[in-house]
Amino acid sequence: MTELVSSSGPPLCVVGNVNRDVKVHGIPVSPGLFQDGETSVPLITETIGGGGANSACAAAGLGASVRFLAKVGADPLADRLRQALERHGVQTVFACEQGLLTGTTVALGYATGHRHFLSCLPNNEALEFDDLDLSALDGCGHLLRADVWFSKAMLEGGNERLLAEARRRGLATSLDINFDPRWADAPASVIAQRKRLLRDLLSLVDLAHGNTRELCEFTDSPDLPTALGKLADWGVKAVVVHLGNEGAGYFADSRWVTAPPCMVHHPVHSTGTGDVLSVCMMLLHHRLDLSIGQRLRLANRIVGEFMEGGRPLIASL
Repeated sequence: MTELVSSSGPPLCVVGNVNRDVKVHGIPVSPGLFQDGETSVPLITETIGGGGANSACAAAGLGASVRFLAKVGADPLADRLRQALERHGVQTVFACEQGLLTGTTVALGYATGHRHFLSCLPNNEALEFDDLDLSALDGCGHLLRADVWFSKAMLEGGNERLLAEARRRGLATSLDINFDPRWADAPASVIAQRKRLLRDLLSLVDLAHGNTRELCEFTDSPDLPTALGKLADWGVKAVVVHLGNEGAGYFADSRWVTAPPCMVHHPVHSTGTGDVLSVCMMLLHHRLDLSIGQRLRLANRIVGEFMEGGRPLIASL
């Protein structure tokens, strides 16, 4: 799989979030979690975090050439993140701002399989189009814009300018449509406006990525087929869908193709699987000698190996 997804293609450029992830694994669900006290868990790990950073790491771990653009503070955590990424094979192109705090997410993984994230991400929220060194696009074949919701400046015009510039330079473009943190607490009018801002630039997107729940929420749809139809109407060329226990799907030209997941007997990683799947499909995007079904099956195999700990695709701190 590594040979298939990496060495034959031009570099991947990723623009997105970078932060520290503190991952708490196997949290037992009990009323005691909401009271004063202490709960023992089997494992706590510290890794690179952010959809953009995870995607860049996954691509580099598969042998691809990767350039990663993000914004950080001038603090020791930013240095640790940069060093971890570069040790993993990622070329970092960071804008650094004095007085800005580089952020952290605490990822809570419950024994039930559910997850919840507690985040403080000032550096990612501060990203602006003018922070991006666009020379990093030179020679690349594909741009991934991850974490599109976190920066107000990027949402209000920066994302469109970035995707348009990538298109002008001949790059294929990917957009990760994940959950907007504001969907949980913002007034309905604010949520609708933020969705409109992203919908207006979808004609610049070759591959949109997301899971069923995310895509349905973004498109205000009751089910996945409706969501996929709307995305196509708004100009997206194709959609890569993370189907969880049902594997993965691909929608383009009114055609829906799925592939079942690979069996995972002893999962080690429960977060980052969607990023790994999407990166595989980006790196395989130019492989016209492979059918969509073949690409999905190859991507699912990598996801399974990652979940079982056989592929170290996310950099530790």
